[in-house]
Amino acid sequence: MAEPGRPGGAGPPVWRYVADDGVTASFGLAADEVVTRRQGTGASPPTLRLYTYASHCALVGRFQRLASELHLDACRRLGVAVNRRPTGGGAIVMGADQLGVAIMGPPDGPRSYDRTRELFQRFSAGLVAALGELGIAAEYRRKNDVEVGRRKIAGLGIWHEPGGGLLFHASLLVDLDVAFMLRVLRTPFPKISDKAIATVADRMTTVRRELGRAVTTAEVRRRLADAYARALGIALEPGAFTPEERAEIARLEAERYARPAWLAQEPATPDAAGVASLKTPGGVVTAQLTLAGDMVKAVYFTGDFFADETVLAGIERALRWHPAAHEAVEKTLLALDERDGLRVPGVSAPDLGRLVGLAAAAARRHEGEGLSTGCFVDP
Repeated sequence: MAEPGRPGGAGPPVWRYVADDGVTASFGLAADEVVTRRQGTGASPPTLRLYTYASHCALVGRFQRLASELHLDACRRLGVAVNRRPTGGGAIVMGADQLGVAIMGPPDGPRSYDRTRELFQRFSAGLVAALGELGIAAEYRRKNDVEVGRRKIAGLGIWHEPGGGLLFHASLLVDLDVAFMLRVLRTPFPKISDKAIATVADRMTTVRRELGRAVTTAEVRRRLADAYARALGIALEPGAFTPEERAEIARLEAERYARPAWLAQEPATPDAAGVASLKTPGGVVTAQLTLAGDMVKAVYFTGDFFADETVLAGIERALRWHPAAHEAVEKTLLALDERDGLRVPGVSAPDLGRLVGLAAAAARRHEGEGLSTGCFVDP
């Protein structure tokens, strides 16, 4: 992504920097799409936008089912706005303590989703650098996350707009109310409990948790802006949406993001959840799994075994959007053990592969029933 430099050719390319807070779900998404769409014709300058949503909203990925991702009754009861991103990825909760990142620029090389990992690596560099300056050692790891010690701290998304623009989305967890998130987002856990909250909290982290202090979103945003300027080799010029952009944003918001038809677009096959337990030399292990077709959408391992939580988080993340067949799971876990030393004492890769297969089989028995949970227990 390049933009002519300052007059006379001196200095780095100049990008617009937009910082806004408390936006609605429909406006936030419409604004990112409009500015991205205008990149194809050069009608808007390349833009870095760092913003927060009004607390709270729940955003699902482009190809997800609302009812599979969200507790819709809870969203209505809690006043949580619901919308659908143009980018892929999973469902997220956004509000005052979750910082949205949008990089909107012109075409950048071949228009291919085969380059997604390369683009994620490039555009997450600002996030990683900013966190590093705060004293948090983060890295982009597999699929679409930035992690700290194998715990997710930011999720990433990419969208190639048909007219040529490119949109990179990220959501950085400055802080997070895990119990509230579980009331809004569906997980493999059949009910919200202290154990479920603790399990999910151990797989994620936040800026405040890592620093052990009440850092403000404004401070994190300043660090991000500076880091992205260096990572992308650009100069940032503070600005705002133009009147022409605002008019286009309002039209798109009314025609798409505020319309039920946009939310209704979703896959035909609902997800299903399954639970299975297996006795192993290391203890009893339970897998709570969400199945999307033949893919493991999410899995959490709990039980009376002993393991480092970061090891469990790494294994669970590696199995996200992974074929559910136990042979494929076993192969991946053996590779993780050999490459990264990720193993659970007394629980072998074949044990975990079999367990995932049993949980997936339990889920399949309840496909077509939303997230009804099937259960298998090995005596």
